[in-house]
Amino acid sequence: MRFLWYYLVFINVVTWTAYGLDKMKAKAGKWRIPEHTLLLLTLAGGSLGALAGMIMFRHKTRKAKFVISVPVMFVAHCIIVAVIVVKLLQM
Repeated sequence: MRFLWYYLVFINVVTWTAYGLDKMKAKAGKWRIPEHTLLLLTLAGGSLGALAGMIMFRHKTRKAKFVISVPVMFVAHCIIVAVIVVKLLQM
């Protein structure tokens, strides 16, 4: 169970950082992090970091695939974590 929490903290910090870096690079007109990389990090468990990054940095908030997929993945991740926690507590 501890590994799950460590993983989730790590992937969400990495995802949040990636969204922030991409926004910074966008403002500077520099090389960007590909959208599929941002979405892959989100899918890998970083949905809370992605959502926080979108709100805090006002990044990718006009792109429908982010506005729809990030919250959907967040809800899915919450359900998955809840199921895992319930299963582990029943052991």
